[in-house]
Amino acid sequence: MSPAPKQRRPPKRRKPLDPARAAAFEVLRAVGERDAYANLALPALLRDRGITGRDAAFATELTYGTCRTRGLLDAVIGAAAGRPPEAINPVLLDLLRMGTYQLLRTRVGAHAAVSTTVEQAGVEFDSARAGFVNGVLRTISGRDESSWVAELAPDPARDPIGHAAFVHAHPRWIAQAFADALGPDAGELDAVLTSDDERPQVHLAARPGVLSAAALAEAVGGTPGRYSPYAVYLPGGDPGQLAPVREARAIVQDEGSQLVARALTLASVDDDTGRWLDLCAGPGGKTALLAALAVEHGARVTAVEPAPGRADLVVENTRGLDVDVVRVDGRATGFEPGFDRVLVDVPCTGLGALRRRPEARWRRQPSDVPALTKLQRELLAAAIALTRPGGVVLYSTCSPHLAETVGVVADALRRHPVQALDTRPLFAPAELGEGPHVQLWPHRHGTDAMFAAALRRVAG
Repeated sequence: MSPAPKQRRPPKRRKPLDPARAAAFEVLRAVGERDAYANLALPALLRDRGITGRDAAFATELTYGTCRTRGLLDAVIGAAAGRPPEAINPVLLDLLRMGTYQLLRTRVGAHAAVSTTVEQAGVEFDSARAGFVNGVLRTISGRDESSWVAELAPDPARDPIGHAAFVHAHPRWIAQAFADALGPDAGELDAVLTSDDERPQVHLAARPGVLSAAALAEAVGGTPGRYSPYAVYLPGGDPGQLAPVREARAIVQDEGSQLVARALTLASVDDDTGRWLDLCAGPGGKTALLAALAVEHGARVTAVEPAPGRADLVVENTRGLDVDVVRVDGRATGFEPGFDRVLVDVPCTGLGALRRRPEARWRRQPSDVPALTKLQRELLAAAIALTRPGGVVLYSTCSPHLAETVGVVADALRRHPVQALDTRPLFAPAELGEGPHVQLWPHRHGTDAMFAAALRRVAG
């Protein structure tokens, strides 16, 4: 009698991720595959799926935290896996990052962090790869973050900047750029890097002539800002749902950006004829504040933005204001020269706003800087050419990188008929260094790391 056939075991049914982890994983994949922005993709996904409360908070921490700490996570994963992260399938790598972040940076229990990640690896692939994820995460879970850092970080005595970069999960070149910009205050590097991982407070700007900061603060339950007379700090919630924002009586705008736009209007200009120009206007936040202030000066703002989508945002953000939006390249506008005040808030690496864009520190590369500084020099040259003698150009960037800030300004001072003004009196914060330019810092001022330099056009 032949033996009874063996019963085949049914394939194991994998449990899919819970809604919070599923949302985080989907956004991580979008960031990796489509260069999506996590701070735009995640809120939309949470709204679409009705994820709220604690689940939304967990999804937010998991998504943004994993994006921010990617370099540190990859170093730990590579050590635990015995292979470089780039040799791991990108989908598996995102799962491993998400699991590793839970193990090292959250209070999630090790079992939950490992098991949920392994289950999803099985859903996405097969048991073999789920086993690989299980082995890597179990190795990682055997030690805490400080132990991994002690093993993998550069020696603080030999490479203090590299050590700080690793500990705070920044690329080394960015940490070096911050240290260079801090100059004699480079001892504050740890504070700068720490500030990039703190959730930035939402700042609103009350529209001048329409609503005061005090009235806005009362209407939204916020607090008037420290520096800008239009700023209000929002304690929480979705600013887009606030009536003053919906009614265009206020906009969402970092206080540093408010100070930049205001500074242009405070610069001394003899016989201001009211021709003001915003040469790099998109998405229109600074343009809106400039245009509202222009009303008080009897001036009119021309806003230049070549990108169609960003130009549309300028139109939307300046609705109800007297602004001419022109969709041309700022380097070749064809305008008649003779503007009294020109703002040139140039495209840049955005290193001063890393706290708002969790994935940006790993997306930007040192190779991006030369092309950007070339564009910045060209835009500043165009701005100077459009400014009348005696008029003022305000050059600004949301980056403290010296090549994008003092380097571009120094080039303009050598090549063009301008002289540097002391920009500090045009700003409110007390700690502004030796000048003549202004560099704001998140750890000092609570703003993005905005740079500004005021230049007066001279005859020539």
